[in-house]
Amino acid sequence: MGLRLKFNLVLLMVFVLGLGVSGYVSYELLHKNAREEVLRTAGVMMEAALSMRAYTVGHVRPHLRTVEDEFLPQSVPAFSATEIMAQLRKKYPDYAYKEAALNPTNPRNRAVEWETDIVNEFRNNEQRKEFSGTRLTPNGLSMYLARPFQIKDADCLTCHTSPEAAPPAMIKLYGSSNGFGWKLNEVIGAQIVSVPMSLPIQNADRAFYTFMGSLTAVFVVLFAILNDMLSL
Repeated sequence: MGLRLKFNLVLLMVFVLGLGVSGYVSYELLHKNAREEVLRTAGVMMEAALSMRAYTVGHVRPHLRTVEDEFLPQSVPAFSATEIMAQLRKKYPDYAYKEAALNPTNPRNRAVEWETDIVNEFRNNEQRKEFSGTRLTPNGLSMYLARPFQIKDADCLTCHTSPEAAPPAMIKLYGSSNGFGWKLNEVIGAQIVSVPMSLPIQNADRAFYTFMGSLTAVFVVLFAILNDMLSL
């Protein structure tokens, strides 16, 4: 085996090893950054929903005119946050916000199977205040951020202890079968934000392939130059 062949083999082995290590590190880093970007977006959406809830309590509810035998859903913080986020979904349909509950007053807030698992996680571990994860949806991979929804204000129980104690107008609107039996400090649901991961992952993959292609091109040029120099 000639010296030139040995040199080329060693150079090729170094390149393959370097390419493998660089590829692994860059792939993990780019995808980690993509997940963190999605999580930041989910966090912003969560804080926006909480701000809407606070605004409803502080600035909307006190000014709503109370009419006898009429229940105004707009006075409920969960309703306002859900409605406003629903407007966002008209432009960004893959983004979602839901206040999922096991026993909700409004049927649209009832937790589905995967949301029930999240609520039960918070109920079984009350020290846990937030967690995130990914799930596969018909539109691709999605990341969710969840926080527990806990009854901390005794005034909230006025409408949710029993049908007899609830406003008749609320019973008329939602019925008497759901949303009762809640207890103070009980985790009754979870606020869940879902954000699609497809675009950030695509961007990460594009950056990865561009980096690996550039690194390969640099090696090919370097390999050719070194071999040309050995021919002199």
